[in-house]
Amino acid sequence: MSNYDDDTPRYRTVAERQANAAANIESLRNQGYTPQPIEVFRTKKIAQSFWGHAWCRHLESYSDYESRLPPGRSYVRNGSVCHLEIKSGCINAFVSGTELYEIKINIDQLPTEDWTNLKKRCSGKIGSLLELLQGKLSDEVMTFVTDLDQGLFPNPNEIHLDCNCPDHADLCKHLASVLYGVGIHLDEQPELLFLLRGVDHKELIEANSTESLLQSKTNKRRRIATDDLSNVFGVEISTTIPPNDNTIDLPTPKVKKPPKRPTQKKQPVSDKPNLPPSPKTGKDIRKLRQKFGMTEYEFGFMMDLSAETIHSWESTGNSSHEAQTKHQQELDTIVTLTKPAAWERYNEYL
Repeated sequence: MSNYDDDTPRYRTVAERQANAAANIESLRNQGYTPQPIEVFRTKKIAQSFWGHAWCRHLESYSDYESRLPPGRSYVRNGSVCHLEIKSGCINAFVSGTELYEIKINIDQLPTEDWTNLKKRCSGKIGSLLELLQGKLSDEVMTFVTDLDQGLFPNPNEIHLDCNCPDHADLCKHLASVLYGVGIHLDEQPELLFLLRGVDHKELIEANSTESLLQSKTNKRRRIATDDLSNVFGVEISTTIPPNDNTIDLPTPKVKKPPKRPTQKKQPVSDKPNLPPSPKTGKDIRKLRQKFGMTEYEFGFMMDLSAETIHSWESTGNSSHEAQTKHQQELDTIVTLTKPAAWERYNEYL
């Protein structure tokens, strides 16, 4: 006798989900589509590049999405996203579930004022278009582009979700899987983020060129002004100060050598390094995270934990955060790091 009645969907194994997705991809192909599926994920991190990871981190920073994102991660890892296409201001997708569901996500265009301000803030701080797309940016520029209010990434009010599945939640697991799939696409084509927000990424580099051109013109005007003065007064104006020929050579005074100081005995060095105390409370963890200048998500990412777990630990205040033994051992290691070393460790996980 079956353990499931007719109204309860049967649990499907990962293998069954993957086989069902493969069949749906073939069905889309037969209907004339050119599927762009998200392949089965076999790495620990969903997104690998700066842009892809920053997109996922941005999504996870909003509490509105907190409960619905984990099922979406499972769907995208299992290869259930059969098709995902990014266009200007919209995302079209098909996700394999109990049925094949159609997804449409509209993204508001980045406000002109925000884009203008972003270009000004990044002016002169991006080396080349290649560095921009590879995410090889300074911490300052990274802060600008990932700013929750004035950065490139859309906030929940600018994301309009639509899925034809029976789930009435604003963000169902099918939609969540597509949003994660966008991060995977940005790994390979980061320029799609700019397309999605309706702006041209090349303008960030052109802003650099304009800044350099203005500086060059300023220097040129200074040189022309000097030449004009030379022509008016009939003299050559030098930009360097000539030496004074009337200087008098004075004898070099003799300097008495200071008396030798008695050598001090070196203090014995302890064999045990002076290690910082182990973080035992939520307050300790917050101080450590703030010392590194990291968000809850960034700190959790470095420890392979969710931002929610870090937030839960910190909320205990002066009480014990009750981390598992393996996590406490990880904290004991991290607490010895400097800020640059912590960010180097963070970047190794990207």
